[in-house]
Amino acid sequence: MSGSTHGTLFRVTTFGESHGVGLGVTIDGCPAGLLLDVEAIEREMERRRPGQSRIVTQRKEADGIQLLSGTFEGKTTGTPIGMVIFNQDQRSKDYGHIFDKYRPSHADYTFTAKYGHRDYRGGGRSSARETAARVAAGAVARQLLAHFGVSIHSYVDQVGDIATGKNHDELDLSLIDSNDVRCPDPEIAARMEAEIMAVKKAGDTIGGVVKCVVKGVPAGWGEPVFDKLHADLGKAILSINACKGFEYGSGFDGVTLRGSAHNDAFYTDDTGRTRTRTNRSGGIQGGISNGEDIYFRAAFKPVATIIADQESVNEAGEAVTVVGKGRHDPCVLPRAVPIVDAMVALVLADHCLRARGDRL
Repeated sequence: MSGSTHGTLFRVTTFGESHGVGLGVTIDGCPAGLLLDVEAIEREMERRRPGQSRIVTQRKEADGIQLLSGTFEGKTTGTPIGMVIFNQDQRSKDYGHIFDKYRPSHADYTFTAKYGHRDYRGGGRSSARETAARVAAGAVARQLLAHFGVSIHSYVDQVGDIATGKNHDELDLSLIDSNDVRCPDPEIAARMEAEIMAVKKAGDTIGGVVKCVVKGVPAGWGEPVFDKLHADLGKAILSINACKGFEYGSGFDGVTLRGSAHNDAFYTDDTGRTRTRTNRSGGIQGGISNGEDIYFRAAFKPVATIIADQESVNEAGEAVTVVGKGRHDPCVLPRAVPIVDAMVALVLADHCLRARGDRL
């Protein structure tokens, strides 16, 4: 299977399936000398793991990592970093009833069309469980970025039609992990949680929006043509399961403005740094960071697995009924937050290293 490697200089390859022995990741290109905080990696894994609250899937996985290589005396050695996460709470029998059936809006049919064979146990490689390996790698990338003063803040901005309605600079981003929804507006978070619980009780699912803000990226990261910084961010975010949309800066709202209103005027601040008075560009111009905050929004669809019976067909093309079973998220948003953080970190770590070789 191709397509399991991400990055140019900071290269990450993940492996494993939802109901296999485990999942893992190798990181090639992490510079030597980074003091690696394993507990920080474990904290990110804790944020993503299933069973962490009543509004997510109740599959019980500790998602503890085993660091296999690439460090010595607590520091990275410059050689490949290997990590593995063993599965502990698979219930493959929950999927026996769909071994030859195509679940609506899942990858069952497309995997069969591509490979002629599929792992029906939780979707195999197409399962969102694969993202555990990404989060482990992203936690390493975040530590590399912290060395350069870069911080990443993703949060749930909307669930269904319940939204914060605020810009990120109007919110206290330190409150992101203060509630199970991971929304930094406590009042809105309570409404979101009630909505998720109501949807869960009804046997249905609901989608929403994750917003991400990145602070501290200097001007000059990114490439001007195919590897534009926003293009790489878009590809990375859209590679996350259930993600259906990506917009950065003013996004689709920007089409209602004239150029004279949309342009970000430059000025020089008191420190001599070139700044923009507004930031409709989302911190990126010409595919290259301009030193302002980078921000974007990502839309996530309702989880495709629902409890209600659904019409479908099987591998023989016969009409069948798909019965919803198993343990699934009623809303993917709370657990998507650390995955978004991870993918942003992987993109930025790669472009950070690339930028260091751009000129003498």
